[in-house]
Amino acid sequence: MMLAREQLLRHHHSAEYLNGIGGYGGISSGRRSHDLSSSISDPGHGMRSPLLEEFRNNKNKKYELKDIVGNIVEFSGDQHGSRFIQQKLETANSEEKQLVFDEILPNALQLMTDVFGNYVIQKFFEHGNQMQKTILAKQMEGHVLSLALQMYGCRVVQKALEHVLTEQQATLVKELDGHVLKCVKDQNGNHVIQKAIERVPAEHIQFIINAFHSQVYNLATHPYGCRVIQRMFEHCTDEQTKPLLEELHRYTQTLVQDQYGNYVIQHVLERGKAADKSMVVAKVRGNVLQMSKHKFASNVVEKCVAYGSKRDRQLLIEEVIMTKPDGTSPLISMMKDQYANYVVQKMLDVVDGEQRDLLVAKIKPHLQSLKKYTYGKHLISSKLRLSTN
Repeated sequence: MMLAREQLLRHHHSAEYLNGIGGYGGISSGRRSHDLSSSISDPGHGMRSPLLEEFRNNKNKKYELKDIVGNIVEFSGDQHGSRFIQQKLETANSEEKQLVFDEILPNALQLMTDVFGNYVIQKFFEHGNQMQKTILAKQMEGHVLSLALQMYGCRVVQKALEHVLTEQQATLVKELDGHVLKCVKDQNGNHVIQKAIERVPAEHIQFIINAFHSQVYNLATHPYGCRVIQRMFEHCTDEQTKPLLEELHRYTQTLVQDQYGNYVIQHVLERGKAADKSMVVAKVRGNVLQMSKHKFASNVVEKCVAYGSKRDRQLLIEEVIMTKPDGTSPLISMMKDQYANYVVQKMLDVVDGEQRDLLVAKIKPHLQSLKKYTYGKHLISSKLRLSTN
């Protein structure tokens, strides 16, 4: 059963492993290197070495890294062998690590894209010495884009960016220049761009920021792009983010209603500067009722109430408790709505003073009638507690 699973896991990537990626041709035949291609092209029983067969079948024997010298690449490409090497590397001495390193280096690039081998490479970035990390990352040069777009390779690139020195970080990410948007919109590549923004000094990723200019709306409404934009606001300099925030503010009213864009606006409210928060609130004011009833925009209104300035908060609450000329109040409609009732709850959580008394007074006469509404019930218990405080 396990064998069938391994064959299935490898099926889609066998051609890529055999041919190399990004034009890397063939498998090196360096000292002690195992022919990884044979394991990958047919991971069946007959292709395993006797040592790997024994390792897989004899659970009673205690193996050490020195016992598998000469077969380390093969073990790295095997589910159980890979796990064994990973565990041993965590506590291995420098001599044992060097034994493993010498064997995997000639086949490092192929292991980076292997379903099981990639974990061994990642472990080396975590537990190898700085020289080993540098040499391993050097193998990636010229292939960073291909790795970033590959399911397993993208994890290795991320790990490398966490553990190599700044100069090499800059060298690696520079290969993505001209391909930033392609990576951002890719299910694997977006994680590499996020990691670059998080870990590489701002002066080395200006090309990423440049690629975002005039693309903020498109990225903010993309399932992966919205995450990348948030990382950028968290880690980049004010100088880098200012033009992008200005672009974002032009689309606030549309973005708050988007299934992905609303998260970007929420992020600005939670972590942004006071001026940017107020600009968002200004776009929400006058539309509190409509936005509060919207599946996505309601989340933004909640964040406006929670993170806006005291004055902004007061203006938003005033808008919903104010009685209209026809005698109706937006507040009552919101209390009965599946999304807006949460906004009312948030208002009650943060309001104080006279405005709080007014809000509670507006709600109390309607508590009984709210029991008829599925969504109004959410309000009942917390509102009853508040009204008796």
